[in-house]
Amino acid sequence: MTKIKPVILSGGGGTRLWPMSTPEHPKQFLALTNDETMFQLTLGRTSDAGKFSAPLVVANARHRELINTQLAEIDENDATLLLEPCARNTAPAIALAALACEDGATPLLVMPSDHVIQDVGAFHAAISAALPQAEDGWFATFGISPTGPETGYGYIEMGEQLDSNIRQVSRFVEKPELAKAEAMIADGNHVWNGGIFLFRADAYLAALKEFAPDMLAACQDAMAKAEHDGNAILPDADAFASSPSDSIDYAIMEKAARVCVAPVSMGWSDVGSWDALYELGTGSDAASEIESSGNLVRSDGLNIHLAGVSDMIVVASGKDVLIVPRGKSQVVKKIVEGLEKPNGS
Repeated sequence: MTKIKPVILSGGGGTRLWPMSTPEHPKQFLALTNDETMFQLTLGRTSDAGKFSAPLVVANARHRELINTQLAEIDENDATLLLEPCARNTAPAIALAALACEDGATPLLVMPSDHVIQDVGAFHAAISAALPQAEDGWFATFGISPTGPETGYGYIEMGEQLDSNIRQVSRFVEKPELAKAEAMIADGNHVWNGGIFLFRADAYLAALKEFAPDMLAACQDAMAKAEHDGNAILPDADAFASSPSDSIDYAIMEKAARVCVAPVSMGWSDVGSWDALYELGTGSDAASEIESSGNLVRSDGLNIHLAGVSDMIVVASGKDVLIVPRGKSQVVKKIVEGLEKPNGS
């Protein structure tokens, strides 16, 4: 049996969890939900050497030292790093991983490194269900059973039943307005798009040749000229920068003919905001709370004491402190955008 190759996408900046998450130390490398970081937990989901081969970690070159430190902490000695010289979105990142595989029949399990999965057993069952389709050349994705009419996620409309646990994908739906989300939840035929995929390396490269030939050519050139240094592969910077920037959803998944979905309820979250972290019930770093409730408090140094305060998010990291009402944490994006302006406003 061909082992599944985990492909861990770790190039994201994670600015929505500022001030703890920064470009130098983005959220996937933080221990927000567990003693281990989300990156380490992602690797741990594919630690069964009987089913999975050594992982490929596609990451920003600036995080090389940080990644190697975190790999050493969990005794992961066999991972290969594919270090992107610049960000070109997920489709080219996955192309690098597919090109790095010696055997085109290798199934690739593509996972973002900054997601939470609380029921790993359910995830593994969904992988097993989708694997036969992937080995037959299908593009499989994992549809998260919705827990409500979430407007911050894309959706997948499920079509024909392919077997007891797999459905053909009818269409992908962009992040909807609330009324549309409620209607999709009510019809019971839609799942959240979790951004996790399973497919053969050669099927992905063939799809790129058909739908994104310029991207494939640029990535092939980048890998042909790549440097190898220890556990790292460094694609050629100029060649990779010439690739079009696009997501796998737009470049491939919405265009390919044979796309299927494994619906799964596995306690999934993309931890896309401080509010999302609160919903996970991960506890509080408050030094003390008096007559206070419903707060998320996180600190990597300062002692935070609350009195008579409820339903707030308080996050302290370094010299920065974020204070925002719960339910409003998406404003963090505007704060970060302001900080990035020359005058900091």
